[in-house]
Amino acid sequence: MATQWTCPHCRHPQVRTEDNSATAKIHLDLGVTNIGDTSFEYLAMRCLNSDCNQLSFNLGLGSRRWDQLQHRNVYDYSLWCDAIYPSSAAKPQPDFIPEVIVEDYYEACKIQKLSPKASATLSRRCIQGMIRDFAKIKAPSLYKEIEKLREAITDGSADRSISEESVEALHAVREIGNIGAHMEKDVNHIVEVDEEEAGILIELIEQLFDEWYGEREKRKARLDRVRKVADEKKAVKAQAAT
Repeated sequence: MATQWTCPHCRHPQVRTEDNSATAKIHLDLGVTNIGDTSFEYLAMRCLNSDCNQLSFNLGLGSRRWDQLQHRNVYDYSLWCDAIYPSSAAKPQPDFIPEVIVEDYYEACKIQKLSPKASATLSRRCIQGMIRDFAKIKAPSLYKEIEKLREAITDGSADRSISEESVEALHAVREIGNIGAHMEKDVNHIVEVDEEEAGILIELIEQLFDEWYGEREKRKARLDRVRKVADEKKAVKAQAAT
């Protein structure tokens, strides 16, 4: 049966069918363990985007039991299920974003489930890196840097890619449990957060990548096209005058 699927490599939405996916449930003949009659399931998918054509591979570990009413095996993979390749849901980022910032983002995504607090620490450092690189604002703490960014929006000195909405999103971080409670501390200070809170920070980073760096690059590309056309017209006129 066809289902909707988005490739984690290129983020291209598509339909997953029997032609580009393979799955199987495999029983591990170990006897009954502490989680029951153990089995695992794999799901492999091939991206249909010709520019990507990458493999994605997910694996689930759990147990099976015989359902007397349905007369079939029922599988439960709630014990553990994760992406094996690629190892995280990080979105590919363009090379016009500073490499050190992108690396922190990739690492934050990779360990979100394994260690949410370490992921959140990297995300906070990533956000601070963006404010310092893109907005050219530096202060003793992330909290104070966000305050200065809000002031720059108010007085009109901020880059026009930085919207009031993105600054409000940064301020909303202050309401996220322990993350907000420790905003005045160094960004490398590790705080206890859960997987959902770590995910919120990752989503914020992706939003800022698009709204700040992405929009600035689009403006630059448009300006470059205009300049190219103007230069071509000028060259034609100069040639005609000779």
